[in-house]
Amino acid sequence: MKKIWLLALGLGLALILAVVGLAACSPGSTVESLNLNNQQTGIWATGQGKVTVAPDVAILRLGVEAQAATVAEAQAQASQAMNQVMNVLTKNGVANKDIQTQYFNITKVTRWDDKNQREVIIGYRVTNIVTAKIRTIDKAGAIIDAVAAAGGDLTRIDSISFTIDDPTPYYSQAREKAMADAKAKANQMARLGGVTLGKPTYISESSYFPYPTPIRLGDKTTPSVETPISPGEMDITITVQIVYAILK
Repeated sequence: MKKIWLLALGLGLALILAVVGLAACSPGSTVESLNLNNQQTGIWATGQGKVTVAPDVAILRLGVEAQAATVAEAQAQASQAMNQVMNVLTKNGVANKDIQTQYFNITKVTRWDDKNQREVIIGYRVTNIVTAKIRTIDKAGAIIDAVAAAGGDLTRIDSISFTIDDPTPYYSQAREKAMADAKAKANQMARLGGVTLGKPTYISESSYFPYPTPIRLGDKTTPSVETPISPGEMDITITVQIVYAILK
């Protein structure tokens, strides 16, 4: 009985395959053939281009912090100090569009009362932090000192970082270097492999632009000499992957 069932199953499969074959051979058939040769072909090359650039923008993170017995008092002190800081920034050429509030907080200040075993509110603290984009890096040190003097003991200067305002032309330079590097490698591989290099059939790109890393400055409330600032240099890197056809 089992042999008969297997024989019937085999005949059924053969009949199905025969019908499909006839349909594929008939005029107007829409059955597509399967390409089993799906291996990647060509010469793959990776190229890298790097451009070293001096930053042209400094980003200062700064603000004020005030503490008083009431929220109103703390906020009034913080507002007055922040207005003085903002005036100094604008007088030193920092545009309003380049000043952005990053953090504002009002929190209660407490202490632990051992006698009554509970927290006691002793005041309130107001913190107001902004970032200021300084487009003339040479003035960064002088601006830091002016801010510290304007805000007095309420000044908080958190960090400074550096970046490039418009990296587009440097990306173009790095891209040209990366493409030339990849082509040189592909030409060498073609020569060593005894084949002729064809045109690119695939190109992809990835880029790396260093994110501005904040450098901690700490509180500065009593400037004596101008704060020295050194922006250094940063690298813009582009990597490309190119697949070249092989000419027989």
